[in-house]
Amino acid sequence: MESHQLKPIYEAIGQGDMRRGQTECDKLLRKHSTHQGALALKAYVLAKLGNAEEATTLGQQVLHTPGALKSSHVLQGLWLTFRVLRLPELEIAVYNTALVHTPNSEQLYCKIFMAAARSKLYKDQHAAAVALNKLFKQDKYLWWVVTSLLMQAKSAQDSSVRQLQLTLAERMAEKALSEGRLTNTEELRIYLEVLELQDNHAAMIAALSTSGPLAEKIANDPDLITQWIGLLIKTGDCKQACTVAVAALEARDNWADYKLYVEATVAQASEGEGPVQAACANFDKWAAQRGRERGAKLAGVELTIRLHDAGYAKPVDEGADAVGERIWSYVDQFMTKAICYSDVMQHFVTHVKSATASGQTSGAIDFHAKQLEQRLHNARAAATATKCSEDAAQSWVSLERIRYLIQALSDDVDPQRWVADIGAMLSFGLDSDEAEQKLAACSDMTLIACQRLILAAFLTYPEPEQRGLLFASLFKVVCVLEAGIKMNDDRFLLKLYAIRLYLYLSCYDRARALYDTLNIKNIQFDTLGYLINGHGMSLGCFSTDLELCYDGVSFYDRSDARIPQELESAYGNGTYSNITDFTTFRDNLTHSVQRECTHRCALRGEAFDHGTSKDILEQWKEADAVSIEHTDETIAALHDNRDTGVMGLQTPVDMAKWNLEIMTRQIPLPGSAWIKIFSMVPQIMHYIVCSEIELLEAKIGDLLVVIEEAGQSVSSHDLLLARGVHQVATLYLRAQSGDEGFDSELSALTEMIIGALPPDMSASNSLDLCDVALSTIRTASVATELFTLALSVKHALSAQRSPSANAVTLGLSQIRKTALKLVGGLRTWTEKPARESIDALWVNAEDPLLASATAFLLSRRKSAVTLATKGCVGSWLKSVNNMAAHWKKCT
Repeated sequence: MESHQLKPIYEAIGQGDMRRGQTECDKLLRKHSTHQGALALKAYVLAKLGNAEEATTLGQQVLHTPGALKSSHVLQGLWLTFRVLRLPELEIAVYNTALVHTPNSEQLYCKIFMAAARSKLYKDQHAAAVALNKLFKQDKYLWWVVTSLLMQAKSAQDSSVRQLQLTLAERMAEKALSEGRLTNTEELRIYLEVLELQDNHAAMIAALSTSGPLAEKIANDPDLITQWIGLLIKTGDCKQACTVAVAALEARDNWADYKLYVEATVAQASEGEGPVQAACANFDKWAAQRGRERGAKLAGVELTIRLHDAGYAKPVDEGADAVGERIWSYVDQFMTKAICYSDVMQHFVTHVKSATASGQTSGAIDFHAKQLEQRLHNARAAATATKCSEDAAQSWVSLERIRYLIQALSDDVDPQRWVADIGAMLSFGLDSDEAEQKLAACSDMTLIACQRLILAAFLTYPEPEQRGLLFASLFKVVCVLEAGIKMNDDRFLLKLYAIRLYLYLSCYDRARALYDTLNIKNIQFDTLGYLINGHGMSLGCFSTDLELCYDGVSFYDRSDARIPQELESAYGNGTYSNITDFTTFRDNLTHSVQRECTHRCALRGEAFDHGTSKDILEQWKEADAVSIEHTDETIAALHDNRDTGVMGLQTPVDMAKWNLEIMTRQIPLPGSAWIKIFSMVPQIMHYIVCSEIELLEAKIGDLLVVIEEAGQSVSSHDLLLARGVHQVATLYLRAQSGDEGFDSELSALTEMIIGALPPDMSASNSLDLCDVALSTIRTASVATELFTLALSVKHALSAQRSPSANAVTLGLSQIRKTALKLVGGLRTWTEKPARESIDALWVNAEDPLLASATAFLLSRRKSAVTLATKGCVGSWLKSVNNMAAHWKKCT
């Protein structure tokens, strides 16, 4: 009977038509007002429709109705409701209430366990696991108990509580091991983690050394073997560590095991030459085996360096520079492989730093430069021969990367040396038969050439007054990058650098077009979103940037829903090692810096949604001023997942002076000050629209403190905007209080906004190209955003019947009239004179530094110059047109 009555509701829900579902619920409730199944499903429908408050109230009403949860329809409707509403405590309450009617239900206890696990309610999780283990005696539930104790311990703030949970978990796992109930490596990993948190390394080694069926599973698990070797080293048993490592490496190549073997060998070097000689013999043996040369040879390099640093060079090699020779021996054997440079980069750095520590920097640099010279000459000759093999091409690329690193390590600040041979590199990368065949080495060579050109430009023009020359040089690098992308459209790094330089030149539209081709998805929104998010807001492309922000927000929302499901699967499938990983991943994503930046950018963009004054005020009223509040504590809890090492640097990221990712930032990477500022802006607007004067006064005081403390961690344009928001809020307070300072505040705001607009071009049709690339569009964007916020304040004053509303209206009207004229003048310049200025000042300008690159571009890749010019002019025009359209709509 009940199923028949609810069938129309289920059909509507199944089709995703929640409105019809609500109608069907109401239809049934008009006939049977206390129908608990209909009420429960209505609560679910309301939750799906976004009516959280009504759904919660109705759901709780049904939950507390005696006997309601005897019905499976009520049970399903309520747990779905509270899950949609993200109210895990109430979801668990539903299951506990249902247990009154169906005691000892395995399904209900499992649901409690999973709901608690998803929501980090570890006490409830543990209680459910204990009940399941007691009632059903399954090994799976035993490990659910152990895991829940482990998760409780990791989240405990009190050290005594933490130790109690770990002790209980250890005893249960140890007993399971002795009784044969620890049967697989997933369960073993949980036991090992419990022991590791107590620094019980001896017990961990004992568990990993176990015999029987489990031993075979351990032997086939490389990660556990690596952990075992590491534990043996940590406890000082390096001899046994070598034994285990050798056995593991006999079976398979594993770089982590090679490194630990080296570490254990070096630790025994003081006892005699035996362990070192044995390691060398093993490396030679493995290197002779097909497919194992690289790992074994690289381990030999690692051993040589570690022994040298520890003062044991002679047992391995004789010679003036055994370490350097060993590194170059590896290069000679593997420079035909693309991975070669990644293998040896850190070894070059370590060798030079070691020499520096002993006062012999120049000797190490000279040694490497001498070793490189003839090899590079030979490789270049082979690669530029009539018929070039892939190996020859890759060898040249590998050696060019090493040359780059050696120059950086020698602190070479001569720009001319950085651009030496650029012509040959570009010719090979863009204008050779191999380039036509889309050989990967050619794209790599083009990238290295661009990296050298960028570095040389910043070395040559470091001063603010040289920005014009810097921009001209970077524009030519953009042309080279465009040529490289045209030759091989799937080269990620070429696009990455092009995006970075276009943004440096204030060209959002072309940068965004390239970014869209990168196919950024899933976790890359968090790790790589910083490359483009927010730049549109700063360059007048508010709506297009907002669309990208929404994509990012959708990813975070999907992850919030998906990760708990992954946790459920991990428990259900017994893959316990994933639980900690998923939990850490969830925490890092929940408290992600980029997540905060993406949400704040979305809030900024929504301010530009046009509508009636009523719509605008309603939007600010609905803004959640509480959830976006940030304190020093919440800021400190944020986790930075952004991958700033993605740009294929030829030097380690910690060599900041040579880090092109840092060098090519037009604006600072958003951090704590930026997040605080753009959390406060919507809060301030919310308080203005709601006329919450005391909260507003406190918040603008906080904003001023952040502005004063921000320093260079926030861009000058974002600080200008923040000061403008403070000015807007102060104007509102003066207007509401009838303060005599109102007129001066309105004049100051008017002056600030108009001062940020483009210069008046009515008398002259010229504009400094450097200013456009540097600040003109950015400051105009600030003016546009400030005016938009000021307009909201005007609407608020009108709605609150403030006598000052008319004065603000007149002031904003004058600003708008001026803005339409000045932005229109900038658009006129961008439509034609901009292209002429680029030709004169960037393309054809005399620049000895980039003479070879310029000659190559103008003679062989003129189309790339045209494309880059269109990219700049088109981007500027798009930004200006967006702002002009916004000013027209702001009536």
